[in-house]
Amino acid sequence: MPEEAEEVINLRSQITFLQNRVKELEEENAKFSSRLSSCRCNELQEKRPKEKCENLGEERGEMNSGSKKSGRKKATSRTPGYDTRFLNHHPRRYVALKVMYFGQRFYGFALEAQMDPTVESEIFKALEKTRLLIGDKKEIQYSRCGRTDKGVSAIGQVIALYLRSKLKGSDAHNKHSGETVPEEQDGQPEGEIDYVRVLNGVLPKDIRIVGWCPVPSDFSARFSCLSREYKYFFWNDNLNLLVMETAGKKLIGEHDFRNFCKMDAVNVHNYRRNVMSFEISPCDMRFEGHQLYAIKIKGSAFLWHQVRCMVAVLFMIGQGLESPEVIDALLDTRTLRKPQYLMAPEIPLVLLSYAGQALHVHLENECRLYHLQAAIFQEALLSHLPLSIGAENKDSSSNGVTRKKASHIPLMSRATEPSYEERRAKLETAKLRA
Repeated sequence: MPEEAEEVINLRSQITFLQNRVKELEEENAKFSSRLSSCRCNELQEKRPKEKCENLGEERGEMNSGSKKSGRKKATSRTPGYDTRFLNHHPRRYVALKVMYFGQRFYGFALEAQMDPTVESEIFKALEKTRLLIGDKKEIQYSRCGRTDKGVSAIGQVIALYLRSKLKGSDAHNKHSGETVPEEQDGQPEGEIDYVRVLNGVLPKDIRIVGWCPVPSDFSARFSCLSREYKYFFWNDNLNLLVMETAGKKLIGEHDFRNFCKMDAVNVHNYRRNVMSFEISPCDMRFEGHQLYAIKIKGSAFLWHQVRCMVAVLFMIGQGLESPEVIDALLDTRTLRKPQYLMAPEIPLVLLSYAGQALHVHLENECRLYHLQAAIFQEALLSHLPLSIGAENKDSSSNGVTRKKASHIPLMSRATEPSYEERRAKLETAKLRA
C-alpha cells in the first residue's frame, strides 16, 4: 500500500507538471500569434529558398516593385513580392477603400496600362509592403470604381478587396457591415488594423487613402456605384459661359454618347449613358484678372474619354466657333458619325468625391507648396518675359497652352471617324483571317 500511495503521488505530480507546462505553451502560443498578427512575417520570408522568391512574381503576375529609372518604363509581370501562403492562416475582411490621388505623374489609374508608374501599381506596392494583402487579385476579389486616364486626378476613387484583419473568424466579415470608418476617427473598431494610417505611411504623397468601411462580399466598387461626378477646371479667357451652360444642359438625360467618346468597339456595345446634372460655377481662384471656373458633370457612368470630349465641344461653343445646336446634332447618332476633333486636355479633369477633415493638414501643406511654386513662376514671368509675347495666340480651349491660330473647320464639315458597325465588321474580318 505505501508503494501504491507513492506511485499515485508521483502520477499526480507529473499531471500537475504537465498541466502547468500546457499553460506555459498556451501563453507562448498566444504571444507568437500576437506577433504574427502584427505583420511579423519577414522572418518566414527570409527562410524561403531563393528560387521560390524569384518565381513568385511570375506566378502572381503583378507589377515590378523594384527601383524605377526616370522616364517611361514598360510595366512587367514580375515582382519580388512576398509569399502570401505564409499569411493564409490570418483572418481577413472585405473592405472598400476611398482613394485620393493627383494624376500628373501617373500613366493612368489602372495597373494594366503597361506603363509605370500607375496609381494602382503604387497602391499594390503599399499593400504588399504593409503585409495587408493575402492572395492574388482573383483571391482578394479586387474591384475598382473605374479607370482614369494619364494625368487625370481623383478625390474619391473607390476600390474594394479582402485585406488582412485582426478580427477572428466570422467577425471580420460580419462586424460593422454598414459602418463607414473615416480617417479622422480616433482608433479602430474592436482593435482593427488602422488601414488608413498604415497605408498612408508608405504611399507616395500624391496618393492618399481617405477612409475605409467594411462591405458585404457581393459588393463591387464598379457595379455597386450609383453615380460618378467629374469636375473640369478652366480659365475664362473670353468664353461665353451662358451659351456654354445652355449647350451643356442639352447633355442631361439618357442619350447615345458615341459621338462624345473614344469608341471601344471590342469591349463596349452599348453607348447609352445617363447624365444626371450639369453646371458651370466659379472657383475661389483668380490669376492676373482671369477667373478660374469648373464644369461639374454627374452621371450614372461614363464612356472612355466622354467628359473630355464633351468639354472640348463646349469650348468650341464658348468661343463662338460652334452653335449650341451642334450638341443636338451630335446626339442624333442615326444620321451623324463622330467628326474628328481633339478632346480637352487631361490635367484639369478630376473624379470628384469628398474627403474627411483629417486630410486638412496634408492638403494644406500641398497647397502651400504649389502656391509657392506658382509664385516663383509668376516672378519669372514678370521679371523676364514681355507681357505681349504669345498673348495674341493663346487659345482658351487649350487651358493656357499657346498654339498657332488656325482657321476653325465646323464640326459638321469635318471628316468623320469609322462608325461602330464599321469597327465591328473590321474586327470580325480580322477574326476570320486569323
